Amino acid sequence: MAKLDLVMFEEEYKLLQEIIGRLQKDASAKVVFLVDKNGQQIAAAGDVKSIDATSLASLTAGNVAATDGLAKLIGEKEFSLLFHEGEKDNLHISIVGKRGILVVIFDQNSSLALVRLRVKKASKELQEIFDQVEQRAQKESDTGNRFESPFSEITDEDIDRLFGD
Repeated sequence: MAKLDLVMFEEEYKLLQEIIGRLQKDASAKVVFLVDKNGQQIAAAGDVKSIDATSLASLTAGNVAATDGLAKLIGEKEFSLLFHEGEKDNLHISIVGKRGILVVIFDQNSSLALVRLRVKKASKELQEIFDQVEQRAQKESDTGNRFESPFSEITDEDIDRLFGD
């Protein structure tokens, strides 16, 4: 079965952002990112200005893909959690459902145990939202109500008229 393209509405995005923000505070994390498995950032909370979010998102997705390959080599379905410990900062990466990756960056002001506990709760909440989005997309696909981009009606002639060419 092919993956559906998911379109997230503003209310769903706000809920995701709320969960990410709460996780960042409750886990005493520096930054929390929610990324899709294609390497696109979905939401973020915390000191996001200190990090190249685009690179972090794509490298995280690549890391998860490589780790999935390692898991399959040893007969595992996947490794749902990755942890990288640094001198100053630590990186906790966990899979959320089929599409999401939760990245938590934290330092000595938090602990791995606290992060894992808070991530577990947040992951369940995030998964519920992803499930809702996917169910709606599936229903729209089944009924033929595909999401139409507002730009789909614009023609080359419209663009030429707009820019005076």
